[in-house]
Amino acid sequence: MEISDELLCLFNGEITVADDQYVVEIPRREVENGTVDPGEIYRVALISRGDGGSETETESESVPPEPQPPVEEGEIRYVEIEDIGKQGDGIARVERGYVIIVPGAEMGERVKIEITEVKSNFAVGEVIEETFE
Repeated sequence: MEISDELLCLFNGEITVADDQYVVEIPRREVENGTVDPGEIYRVALISRGDGGSETETESESVPPEPQPPVEEGEIRYVEIEDIGKQGDGIARVERGYVIIVPGAEMGERVKIEITEVKSNFAVGEVIEETFE
């Protein structure tokens, strides 16, 4: 299966019924970490679990953990700033579309950074070298 570079988050969710609507809940961490914003409109893709059945408590305990971030605190990376975030920070994307926020970086810059903070769905990097070729 091909995963888009535009992927913002990935999680397991249950479809519930509320009044006359079916609802898929977004985990609180995705909103708190700034991945998604309430009131915005997003494209949603549903991926089959592949077993075709409903999950029991025993099966839910054996669900594999979410993928780990592809970076670690203290890691040095060379990245290209692809976008500017709402707060004016540079945004780079690495493996699986994982986001690295780089304060002070400008769109199109190629910078050497040190990862200073790692969360499940994004990291923060500090510029240690302005440009590289």
